[in-house]
Amino acid sequence: MPVQYKDYYEILGVPRAAGDADIKKAFRKLAREYHPDVARDKRRAEEKFKEINEAYEVLGDPAKRKKYDELGAHWKSGAEFRPPPGWEAFSGGRAFNGRGGVGAERFEFHFGGTGFSDFFEQIFGSMGRGRTRFGRAARFEEEEVAERGRDIEGDILVTLEEAARGSVRTVTVRHDSRTETHQVKIPPGVAEGQRLRLAGRGETGSGGAEAGDLYLRVRLAKHPDFEVEDHNVIYEAELAPWEAVLGAELSVPTLDGRVQIKIPPGTQSGQKLRVRGRGLPAREGGQGDLIVATKIVVPAKVTDAERKLWEQLKRESRFNPRI
Repeated sequence: MPVQYKDYYEILGVPRAAGDADIKKAFRKLAREYHPDVARDKRRAEEKFKEINEAYEVLGDPAKRKKYDELGAHWKSGAEFRPPPGWEAFSGGRAFNGRGGVGAERFEFHFGGTGFSDFFEQIFGSMGRGRTRFGRAARFEEEEVAERGRDIEGDILVTLEEAARGSVRTVTVRHDSRTETHQVKIPPGVAEGQRLRLAGRGETGSGGAEAGDLYLRVRLAKHPDFEVEDHNVIYEAELAPWEAVLGAELSVPTLDGRVQIKIPPGTQSGQKLRVRGRGLPAREGGQGDLIVATKIVVPAKVTDAERKLWEQLKRESRFNPRI
């Protein structure tokens, strides 16, 4: 089934030849502008934020970007797109023979409310993948055999704010003309790759057997300010040279407001400062930390007066970083 082609370069506003640093910079700028927690029009911002995240999920990953670029640059955003023959088997896409065997029925599932487009899932996602088995279409018995329904699997994009506080999301699953709506509880502390199970919400069983299950695999949305490591969130704090040398007080963001931290005198670039309990909750209890990674930034341009001060410091300082 054709889907709408997504031009991820156009979404992030970068040329196809853009480097990794430019792509990351474009994502951060747009993600801050459209983050649902700060935007006025939250509904529009939420959809835009998901679109930006999807684009960065692909272009920010060298392997995914290479696969995406192999589709070719001639596609236009919004145009109907059908992957080349055999692409599903190569890429792990979601269109497949659900019950296996010669002549088996072809299952195609379409999900709504998960945060990913049909285009993304057809090329990169796990939507519709499940545990295949030989089914009715491959059998020759006249009598229908009771068989448990097939499990189906999809991805769900979860923001760090949802991972911190928990939420309830409405997810739709469409198969042929039938659409089912499910309320999915996202518990606090969900982690990347964790699967949320909805028992009995998979493919209908045959011969009176029970239905399969629906699994939604958590994909943590990229955040403009934070990286995630286990249940810790990492924030890169940029320091002026004099702040690193003399020490400073700094206001840094967390997932729940801002906190003041002290930068000790003599702080080195790359040094990590820990703020206890300001990370993501853990499923087994407890709370991760906020890790502030320092980065010393020097001014690109200085005035004549500033240059004289730096030159004076050079003359008077005995510091030599190479000794």
